[in-house]
Amino acid sequence: MNAGRTEALPVSRETDRLAAPDDIRKIYNTAETIKRLSDRLIGVGPWGIGLDGMLAWIPGANVAYGLGAGGLLIALAIKAQAQPATIARMAAYIAIDNMTDAVPILGWAADTLFRGHLMAANALQKDIVKRHGPIEPDLPASPGGPRKVGGSSVAGR
Repeated sequence: MNAGRTEALPVSRETDRLAAPDDIRKIYNTAETIKRLSDRLIGVGPWGIGLDGMLAWIPGANVAYGLGAGGLLIALAIKAQAQPATIARMAAYIAIDNMTDAVPILGWAADTLFRGHLMAANALQKDIVKRHGPIEPDLPASPGGPRKVGGSSVAGR
């Protein structure tokens, strides 16, 4: 076993789901829910829009939602003991997503198209999979996923 990594958890015969600790599975699934609500509530092919994109056009609401959802993702990453590089990458995605809100019209349009919460949630989920083995989400994979990463299926993009 490598330092800082854990072995993949055994598969449960009753459910064919990995026996990840309940708190890690809940964190993974909460990240899945946040990315769906934020950036994939309505999907058309590879494109989608969520609450973040819809609220981008309402000054004040855009920042409140963006920081709230982003802050929750960071808190989940800390609770999951994600790698510092993962947390830093998540924070960068969330910061970029929220900085666009400062510029009326063009910034709001950029915020509608930039899927920062989805990218931050995917970074957290990949960190969890790397350390705990594959976890099947309670929800079906978000549109655009699942995809294979290192021989395991990871939800989202």
